[in-house]
Amino acid sequence: MCGITGLWQFAGGTAETLEREAQAMTATLAHRGPDAGAVWVDDAAGVALGHRRLSILDLSPSGAQPMLSSDGRFVLVYNGEGYNAQELRSELEGRGLHFRGHSDTEVLAEGFAVWGVEATIRRFNGMFAFAAWDRAERRLWLGRDRLGIKPLYWAMTGQRLLFGSELKALRAATGWTPQVDRDAVSAFLRHNYVPAPFTIYRGVTKLEPGRLLSVGADGNVTKSVYWDGYRMMAAAEPAHLSEAEAIDQLEALLTDSVQRQMVSDVALGAFLSGGVDSSMVVALMRAKTGARVQTFSIGFNEAGFDESAHAAAVARHLGTEHTELRVSPSHALDLVPGLCESWDEPFADSSQIPTRLLAELTKKHVSVALSGDGGDELFAGYNRYFCSMRLKKTIGRVPRPIRNALAAGLRLPSPGMWDNVARLMPKRHRLPQLGDKAHKLAEVLSLDEMASYRRLVSHWPDPDAVVPGGHEPKGLLWDPALERDFPDSVGRMQAADTLTYLPDDILTKVDRATMAVSLEARVPLLDHRLVEFAWTLPLSMKVRDGQGKWILRQVLYRHVPPALIDRPKMGFGVPIGAWLVGPLRDWAEDLLRHTELVDPAPVAKLWSEHLSGTRNWQYPLWDILMLESWRRRWAAS
Repeated sequence: MCGITGLWQFAGGTAETLEREAQAMTATLAHRGPDAGAVWVDDAAGVALGHRRLSILDLSPSGAQPMLSSDGRFVLVYNGEGYNAQELRSELEGRGLHFRGHSDTEVLAEGFAVWGVEATIRRFNGMFAFAAWDRAERRLWLGRDRLGIKPLYWAMTGQRLLFGSELKALRAATGWTPQVDRDAVSAFLRHNYVPAPFTIYRGVTKLEPGRLLSVGADGNVTKSVYWDGYRMMAAAEPAHLSEAEAIDQLEALLTDSVQRQMVSDVALGAFLSGGVDSSMVVALMRAKTGARVQTFSIGFNEAGFDESAHAAAVARHLGTEHTELRVSPSHALDLVPGLCESWDEPFADSSQIPTRLLAELTKKHVSVALSGDGGDELFAGYNRYFCSMRLKKTIGRVPRPIRNALAAGLRLPSPGMWDNVARLMPKRHRLPQLGDKAHKLAEVLSLDEMASYRRLVSHWPDPDAVVPGGHEPKGLLWDPALERDFPDSVGRMQAADTLTYLPDDILTKVDRATMAVSLEARVPLLDHRLVEFAWTLPLSMKVRDGQGKWILRQVLYRHVPPALIDRPKMGFGVPIGAWLVGPLRDWAEDLLRHTELVDPAPVAKLWSEHLSGTRNWQYPLWDILMLESWRRRWAAS
């Protein structure tokens, strides 16, 4: 895994100036690649490419970047892993090519020279972001993988193009003054992340998943789609498989994906929470190798946030070499003030904290870790899907006045009173944060389906009212085509999550948390062949008896007893609400005293209610705190 960056100065430049600037940009990404760093310059064209290397495959100098194709035409900087590189290499060798090493980077560079950029990427199975300079056509190519596992930012600033794995690389370029985009701030407050293609800076864009960008010497930019996730999902043809056939085919695809992603020249392990997705990955790693797999988990002392016992039970059953870290509040809290160093764009998914702690633990033992991310989106695992189904079945036809009355009834008890009710329920059926869920349910009862979904995933439901001068860009969640192309409400939510929440929140969180400690994370459930197969399956193979991931569970039960897996979904969180009124209170109050990007009045109201215990506003407040923390580090004058 690596970090890439570079610039194209269309008017050309001196080799010394270009190299100096590229070195400065590359240095900001040293955490993504601590093993080596280099730049390549074409001063006549005005192009400079930079690379930081985390050595995973082909640890020798033959795997170093920037890398030239053997014919000298393409210069490549690449961040990622290609899981079918060996097959593509064999094809290229059949054409007479002789490889210098065994890295997937070299396969990509030679593929570009033989097949062309787009044709090669269509054949490539992996996670990646890359920049390739075509010296013959004087054309720069940027590309990102199908699901958005690896990041890539770019901007046109005057007569220059800048790009990089993280925004901090672009900030290191001279002659560009970043300006906060208040519209992006509004979008951030709704989602707790800035949705693609927007970034927190005006004029800077995230390259979207499945896209290629081509830039000519005249500065004209052409964007193309080599893998259209929306179209694939909307047009997926039913597989017409029996349940037994579908389970067998899914296991075969999962096994192949896990096997491919275990290829490494350095130590490799896996994250293990004890849930369905991570347990599936570890079970198949164990079944395929027969050797002991290194697994890692963290535990918390706070009730409702600790899954470590479940992870340990699965580890014992599978016979893994398991390492667990019991996290003290002080250890977790020490991370908080510096989170904006790793997430150099406002980001407020509070599970960034345990993810970062898990990455730190894992890096002490291995350099590559497989993760179970993606299962919830592919196989309908989120609680909001079941909530939507229940609402549609039970009250979808109830007249609006009665629904409004039900909503009023749900609001009568405070969230704290609802939480007290939850404590009286049997532990197996106890819902965490019942009070907030009840009050959120009350808000969505009177809304139509898409408006309900937007409310369920919104932190600040009217962010423009909080951000002076902000006008939230309306993306996929407001597109009426969603209801037309995905008539089923669960499928509609899955599609929206796969295209927005998954790349912009989940995968961004994992990338920054792991790369901050120079750990490579791989996500075998997001092999695009698996994604495409999942969308051929009927909903009945995903959701059954009020529980998601039915077919995934059937595969897992072949390796792990149901008793170790079947329990209410907990999520991967920390007690932010309690910390804000406890050990984080001084830090929070200092930040909330000067909220320059938002109107302080509504924030002060939520803070007062949170401190009094009237409401638990942990998530909207965490958004503001992460925004202000980011502003002070990256945008303060």
